[in-house]
Amino acid sequence: MRYWLRLSWFLPALTACLFAGGRFDAQADEAAHDETPITHADREHWAFKPLADPAVPDVIAADWPRNPIDRFVLARLEAAGISPSPPADRVTLIRRVTLDLTGLPPTPEDVDAFLADDRPDAYERVLDRLLASRSYGERWAQHWLDLARFAETDGFEHDHVRLDAWKYRDWVIDALNDDMPYDEFVRLQIAGDLLRPGDESAAVATGFALCGPDMTDINLVAERRHMVLNDITATVGSVFLGLQLGCAECHDHKYDPLSQADFYRLRAFFEAGLHFDKHEHGRVLHESADADPPDAFLYQRGDFRRPGPRVEPAVPRIATKSAESQVGDEATRTALARSLTRADNFLATRVIVNRFWQHHFGRGLVRTPSDFGTMGEEPSHPQLLDWLARELPRRGWSLKEMHRLMLTSATYQQTSHLGAVENADSTRQAWNRAAAYAPDNRLLWRANRQRLEGEAIRDAMLAAAGRLSDRRGGRGVMPPLPEELVVTLLKNQWQPSKDEEDHRRRSIYLFVRRNLGYPMFDVFDRPDTNASCPRRAQSTIAPQSLLLLNSEFSFACARDLAAYVMKHADEEPIAWADLAYRRTVARHPTDDERNRAVAFLAARAERRGRTASDAEPFPPDAFPANTDPRAAAALTDLCLALFNLNEFVYVD
Repeated sequence: MRYWLRLSWFLPALTACLFAGGRFDAQADEAAHDETPITHADREHWAFKPLADPAVPDVIAADWPRNPIDRFVLARLEAAGISPSPPADRVTLIRRVTLDLTGLPPTPEDVDAFLADDRPDAYERVLDRLLASRSYGERWAQHWLDLARFAETDGFEHDHVRLDAWKYRDWVIDALNDDMPYDEFVRLQIAGDLLRPGDESAAVATGFALCGPDMTDINLVAERRHMVLNDITATVGSVFLGLQLGCAECHDHKYDPLSQADFYRLRAFFEAGLHFDKHEHGRVLHESADADPPDAFLYQRGDFRRPGPRVEPAVPRIATKSAESQVGDEATRTALARSLTRADNFLATRVIVNRFWQHHFGRGLVRTPSDFGTMGEEPSHPQLLDWLARELPRRGWSLKEMHRLMLTSATYQQTSHLGAVENADSTRQAWNRAAAYAPDNRLLWRANRQRLEGEAIRDAMLAAAGRLSDRRGGRGVMPPLPEELVVTLLKNQWQPSKDEEDHRRRSIYLFVRRNLGYPMFDVFDRPDTNASCPRRAQSTIAPQSLLLLNSEFSFACARDLAAYVMKHADEEPIAWADLAYRRTVARHPTDDERNRAVAFLAARAERRGRTASDAEPFPPDAFPANTDPRAAAALTDLCLALFNLNEFVYVD
């Protein structure tokens, strides 16, 4: 596969050479490019209209809404004749919001403190604590890194390491933890080197553009430059504008009002900032503010040997209020950065608030988060989307304020399933009526159950076991891999850290190799880092259960959790079962679950004690002194079973 990827770059160049009599230095084709004008009908598409300024609607059940979000949601529900669901219980709610904001489960102490806090703002205090934690940035940075196609290697055949790539990852984490205003967050990633000359941190931010794959050993530097610039252009279009602009690299877009000239005009902003020599990767963008920008061209059929008409930097015409570009006379990345962060940029503002909604509620108001074009889905609540898009700049572009707004809504705090509430006849009838009318929950009449990503599952297992390292930042670390996977790599491509604590760091700090999927992340649908990923796939396959049940990592976490439970609970099976449940799923077991757990511990201890090898599978210092090996083995089995609960992997 690696060789085919490389050949796929070379064959077009060879073919063009043969047909051009062996010449690779074709002169620019100055023929005019016919560009279809933007029509009134094009601008009638919902995403290409200016932001509305909707009034918060009146509702009948005025005691349900907690903030304006709920009024927009409830108005749709009342129009459909259905009711919102009851609120989730407090244990479910604190587990949901803690995993949502930090990617880690709440501790039993966190849960107890919340349950004991009878102040009216107890929940808001939990939000403040979570948003102030370092874990918040580590959780939400991963969402952004998916969009940025972040990896620490180049990809392709040799998959060379990028020694400084980790700096961009740490910059994103720090920016989110510091609540950097979103407009500044975007501007620095587009033009940090120009906005803050000499500021290393600002320069690192521009690494966003160059996170993608790069064939550094390609023979033709011009071809390499062409491919990298095209990748930057397509990524900027999808991430910030929600446009599948990459489709216009070779021809006008077949469905959206995006011309090939639109693509190359946007690309022209980055021509002067991209510098690298053969076999060297440009890590950040850099250009002199007073330097003359190089000529930019539209490339016929996307072929780097066929430069066509010259183009001037401009944003796609459909992304502006009129056919005129909104970047002004200064056609630099600085101007582009400012254009993307205008409060009235109807695409950029809609796109980012929709992304936040997607991660909090399981699905975006627009379910195609990087495609707001005509082939994407229409918003379920268009007025709410526009209200949120206007609210972001009104709140100083603060992302933490947008978190608070969404998370304090009654919409977010609904239960996700009927079994979690009192099953009164009226409640069940209302639930069944809503389920029949809107089974896909498009109207948000209940919370959506969400599965944790592979990174969050791994972090939650380490945290529950009391073994998660608090080391932050720096180069990505390599934990041990199965030998059968290591042998598929080139020599020295995966060298595990000699410091065992590094193996227990948060998943965001694990080394990201483009040509290797870390097994636990791979099986739980971590995206390919060769392209921007707006929404992860969710498969349900047997290898997920097999990995959680049989891997060395799962067994080690189960053993460590068992050791933690024995050290911190009373010396009796009932107490062990109770603490093990609380560490994994944040709640006490039911009476039936407790009885089953105690019976399981007794049966497993008896079975484990039949042979010495079954009874002593642990290091002697892992458990308290005088620990019965049979009991330790049985408790480890119980902890492993709890890690495999559906409830552990999903968030209600």
